[in-house]
Amino acid sequence: MAESVLREVIPPVTEARHRSLWQRAWEAIQLPALALLTAFLVGGFIIALSDFKVLEALADTTSRLNAIGYILLVMTVAVLVGGTAFSRRPEIILSRLRFVGNVGQARWFGVVSAVLTIGAVIGLLVVIGFGPVLWLAWNAVTSAYGALLEGSLGNPLQIVAALSSGDARAIGLAFYPISESLVASTPYIFAGLAVALGFRCGLFNIGAEGQLFIGALTSVFVGYAITGLPAVVHIPLALGAGALGGAIWGLVPGLLKARVGAHEVINTIMMNYIAFRLSEWLLNGPMKRPGAVPVSPFIAESAQLPRLFPDPIRFHLGFFIALGVAAFIWWFLFKSRWGFEIRTVGANPNAARYAGMNIAFNIILAMCMSGALAGLAGANEVLGVNYNLANAFSSGYGFDSIALALLGRSHPLGVVLAGLLFGTLRSGGTRMQNVAQIPIDIIIVIQALVIAFMAAPAIIRAIYRIVKPGEGEVVFTRGWGR
Repeated sequence: MAESVLREVIPPVTEARHRSLWQRAWEAIQLPALALLTAFLVGGFIIALSDFKVLEALADTTSRLNAIGYILLVMTVAVLVGGTAFSRRPEIILSRLRFVGNVGQARWFGVVSAVLTIGAVIGLLVVIGFGPVLWLAWNAVTSAYGALLEGSLGNPLQIVAALSSGDARAIGLAFYPISESLVASTPYIFAGLAVALGFRCGLFNIGAEGQLFIGALTSVFVGYAITGLPAVVHIPLALGAGALGGAIWGLVPGLLKARVGAHEVINTIMMNYIAFRLSEWLLNGPMKRPGAVPVSPFIAESAQLPRLFPDPIRFHLGFFIALGVAAFIWWFLFKSRWGFEIRTVGANPNAARYAGMNIAFNIILAMCMSGALAGLAGANEVLGVNYNLANAFSSGYGFDSIALALLGRSHPLGVVLAGLLFGTLRSGGTRMQNVAQIPIDIIIVIQALVIAFMAAPAIIRAIYRIVKPGEGEVVFTRGWGR
């Protein structure tokens, strides 16, 4: 049993040696990329169908259809169904037609048939009279996604013009959207690493939000209560206080899980509520700024994470700290003995116990490290963005981190990329709402679609007919009763 679990924990490399680096890279990114593409395509349909102008034009066009129009509409549906069937199974249909070809040719026939089907359907809809509807739908989708990209990555023409002018303020404004996306991604990276580390040990840490609050409380206290320190001492001290606060908050459910078998899901949820109410009491009492709403005093300037560019850019050192922490977690999980034991316990605790590993110690260690990472997310927001702490300061980073860890496959690199994606969507969603008049809830829908398609790779493989590669490392999360 121990040998079998070791084979699960150590990824097979024999088959990978026969593939080039580009092949392995493509196999790693094709499913996430196609899941993202599919989510945006489905999101585009939702955007189009939620636009009032499109709905009005659709109702007006439908009301003016005559008998010939309905016949053409039925033909359109038939073309769509037939073309979809041919593009999905071209080799079967070509074999019925006595066409001799290989698999590659069949795939090209499938691609060509899909393109022709889309063109034929659009042409028939235009003939019927749905051209204005399609044009309005196209404008709604392109304006929404254009605003999303411009709000998250900036306008390329504006960036080039600003760089050509040499004006510092113009350059700052041009790069402001990108900087805000990176600022929004930083707490996602910390919190996503927290949940991913728990997953590696077979633990479902739903308490990242509460641990984030405690980390913010401890870091803001050290930030404003201790004065007279140089920044080189004060910043690490405040960050360490945030990590320590989160670690202590993760220690409690870890001890209960290791010693008495109490399920970590229930314990971490309860610890969340304690953290929320504790922060409310502190911000309305001992930590309240005099004469102000429930908010803490501002931290000392020596505790603030340095901002790397002048105003209005808020990009700060915390982003690179997050990348450094992600690199450390990768080394810890895949290059250290403790990380190997954590992954083994997560894959099969019985085999790990048989191999002589201390199950209780690894559970406590994983929960403490998970809490420390979540605490760093809270400390980052206090020391790098807000410089104080207010009630309900978090926008759900801890809860979104569960989706981040799943989206990143519990791998530090995947979590970093997922954090960048969520930060980009979050930053661009505001502009999409203001410019394109699209509800910001659509961003949440797109995030949910990305997670759904990523969590069910069989759907993406079935849609795009991708051959399933050899199984790699498997991460198990123990459920109720284990």
